[in-house]
Amino acid sequence: MVRQFLPLNGLRAFEASARHLSFTRAAIELCVTQAAVSQQVKSLEKRLGAALFQRLPRGLKITAEGEALLPTLTNSFDQMAITLDRIEAGQVRELLFLGVVGTFAVGWLLPRLSDFQQQHPFIDVRVSTNNNRVDIAAEGLDFAIRFGSGSWHGTEALRLFEAPLSPLCTPKLAERLRSPSDLVEATLLRSYRADEWSTWFAAASVPPAAQINAGIVFDSSLAMMEAALQGLGIALAPPSMFSRHLSSGAIKQPFPTTISLGSYWLTRLQSKPPTAAMLTFSDWITSQMSPASQ
Repeated sequence: MVRQFLPLNGLRAFEASARHLSFTRAAIELCVTQAAVSQQVKSLEKRLGAALFQRLPRGLKITAEGEALLPTLTNSFDQMAITLDRIEAGQVRELLFLGVVGTFAVGWLLPRLSDFQQQHPFIDVRVSTNNNRVDIAAEGLDFAIRFGSGSWHGTEALRLFEAPLSPLCTPKLAERLRSPSDLVEATLLRSYRADEWSTWFAAASVPPAAQINAGIVFDSSLAMMEAALQGLGIALAPPSMFSRHLSSGAIKQPFPTTISLGSYWLTRLQSKPPTAAMLTFSDWITSQMSPASQ
């Protein structure tokens, strides 16, 4: 957008005069003479072709045109003052927009996000969660953290780590399970991927079952785990993302067998050059992948 020349002196004089409803008090604030303020406002009115004040014997009365202009100017000058203060203090803030699959957000990112904020206090993070379906461009995201093979059209993907799946359930249900074959008779909760349980049974050396007692199908591991917590069935989910539930004893992992069907990836559009905030976040999350940070 090409801006025409902005009469900043006149706009500043008008904004101060409108707040005080006085040229004299505006002049004191701006450290100029009352005549200079009055002349700047007159020049602005001439340029706009509209009166911004009614001049009264004991002060000023703002016109409808002035009322329309004032909020925009006040907000603009306030924002400029805030930004200048931050620059002078070396505290320029940057925004970082993340779209994160819900399981990763709750199970991994949020417990560590305070560390990022402490290290980089002038990057404001905006997190939106999803069920692994995300459009980076349409949603205006800098990064999307999602689960899969790492192959998404038009994106650059940085592999974070695998998240193997294993049966998870309440302690009460776990007490009934002696061997993996006992799961054939249980109510199994699953995601929209229909092959997960059959893949796990094969890994656990359980012969193909004639019938699996499938329960509710979920589009989110978070919702599936909530159902498991309520005793509605047995979830096939990544234990690493639900370590707090396992540590508290609210959830049990009855069998050690796991299957890996993908990894978590940090992805961004190839067409978007990374900002300073993006590079900082990428470096930070990479550093968190080291064994010492797990």
